[in-house]
Amino acid sequence: MRQIIFDTETTGLDPAQGHRIIEIGCVEIVNRTTTGNTLHLYLNPDRDSDPEALAVHGLTTEFLADKPRFAEVVDQFLAFIDGAELIAHNASFDVKFFNAELDRVGRGPLSAHCGTITDSLLHARSLFPGKRNSLDALCDRFGISNAHRTLHGALLDSQLLGEVWLAMTRGQDALLIDVEEDAGGLSTGQALGRFDASGLPVIVATAEELAEHESYLLALDKSVGGACNWRKLEPLPEAQQSQAA
Repeated sequence: MRQIIFDTETTGLDPAQGHRIIEIGCVEIVNRTTTGNTLHLYLNPDRDSDPEALAVHGLTTEFLADKPRFAEVVDQFLAFIDGAELIAHNASFDVKFFNAELDRVGRGPLSAHCGTITDSLLHARSLFPGKRNSLDALCDRFGISNAHRTLHGALLDSQLLGEVWLAMTRGQDALLIDVEEDAGGLSTGQALGRFDASGLPVIVATAEELAEHESYLLALDKSVGGACNWRKLEPLPEAQQSQAA
């Protein structure tokens, strides 16, 4: 399974108002492992960034003046994402900008060049309803350091989101618990399928503990006006049934 975590920086908020992509960052994940394969592009948008956007990404018109235009790198970008699942935080924002850029060069919508497009923000909201689910908030929640993130950057944000995504979607990856290897390379972990419980100690309840347990069950019986659920595991002696009543 090949996934591409991606992010953009733009000159503003709306491509319908002529705003453009100025930075693309992509991080490849294959079978839930980051491969180290990335794509990072700065683009000349042929316009200035809005002041609010510039304060977020810090990419000046002068810095971008000698960078390629989207039409010059579109083939490189499409080859990198070809057939993969694309994952972005608030994906609708990035997708509308890519669709506008692709439309300018006659290459069709982004969805025509990839497998599926997944919004990690929507996934986070389903896991943590009512909580803050910005990238910074999720980094804090999962213990992922973002101390080096002073300005937004497409590649840095994609790398952070990649870690967050793997943490949010992590399941148990193996049947081994606390697996270690000895000097000969042999696993000393205990596989669940081979677990032998015969060596576990059996702790028998004392008479005092059994009496306290029975007293607690009688109290439960009285509170529900009959036999509590624990009693259904084993028939209650007649003397105790009369006490419960």
